[in-house]
Amino acid sequence: MENFTPVTGLIGGIIIGLAATLLLWFNGRIAGISGIFNGLVTNKKNHDTFWRLLFILGMVAGGLAHQHFIEPSYQPLNAPLWLLVIGGLLVGFGTSMGSGCASGHGVCGLGRLSVRSLTAVLIFLSMGILTTFVVRHVLGGL
Repeated sequence: MENFTPVTGLIGGIIIGLAATLLLWFNGRIAGISGIFNGLVTNKKNHDTFWRLLFILGMVAGGLAHQHFIEPSYQPLNAPLWLLVIGGLLVGFGTSMGSGCASGHGVCGLGRLSVRSLTAVLIFLSMGILTTFVVRHVLGGL
């Protein structure tokens, strides 16, 4: 945990919680990133596209601003492109299969005290821990 930054983590968590709360209050929508992105690329209704696009652009802009202003020396994961693509496809498949993503279940579902979301988050975390263990200790890292 060489990059543990509790202050920026706390600030980021507050911003994420605030964004999820405001989206639910003003749009009646759950801030599940995979659902927002899926609706952006598959939705044919023009009235529903604009807020989705702004939400995704805001996430990208926030990440770029953090890297530029807060931690300019941070080096992102140096992974091959094929591995990132496969990982992204598997995440997309998993969110479809699990009827939601970690952000939707973890941030919004747990905030609503949903048992279904608690179950999903426990499975997400368990599989993430297991995958990390297998990749690092069984396969020797990639």
